[in-house]
Amino acid sequence: MTTQLERSNVSENSAHLTLIDGWLQGIKHCRSPHFDHREPDASQHISLLVIHNISLPAGQFGLPYITDLFLGRLNLDAHPSFKDLAQVRVSAHCLIRRDGEIIQYVSFNDRAWHAGISCFNGKEKCNDYSIGIELEGTDDIPYTEQQYQQLSLLTNVLRVNYPKITDNIVGHCDIAPGRKTDPGEAFDWELYRQLIETRAC
Repeated sequence: MTTQLERSNVSENSAHLTLIDGWLQGIKHCRSPHFDHREPDASQHISLLVIHNISLPAGQFGLPYITDLFLGRLNLDAHPSFKDLAQVRVSAHCLIRRDGEIIQYVSFNDRAWHAGISCFNGKEKCNDYSIGIELEGTDDIPYTEQQYQQLSLLTNVLRVNYPKITDNIVGHCDIAPGRKTDPGEAFDWELYRQLIETRAC
């Protein structure tokens, strides 16, 4: 169970998140080679936030393999399931670990490779105009309080800096139905939206 002290520390460490050139300040940066530049002034057209989940191996947390995958250095011999990831080149803008740590891999102003074949409100290629946030987790294991706290803080920072996002916040399942299921039934959308609005006040 998260203690009041733990909640305070999460809030204190992230309450003053700021962006410079699309990078969050005061957090860990692990720059992924798996990105490309958006069109000129594309940061003015970012209009969607996509929530994902990831764990490597599936259902195991606190290991370095997610970062290794996003950086293109995953040791395929480290676990039998990793064989399926050979030649996979993916990234997200940020990962929020179970303890609330935020790691950024790609500038928000650039295009991370997180959405794949996708469509939102009739507009395809969501990578072009979206920001992708990964939560360390699975579809059916409850996310942690620290993750909800950090995700809500980060969401409001992004909404201020990329105002066209407004309420365009979806799961990967919503833009790739039938292909993706994350963040899954374990994700508490009601709690998340309550925290967003509380922190926006």
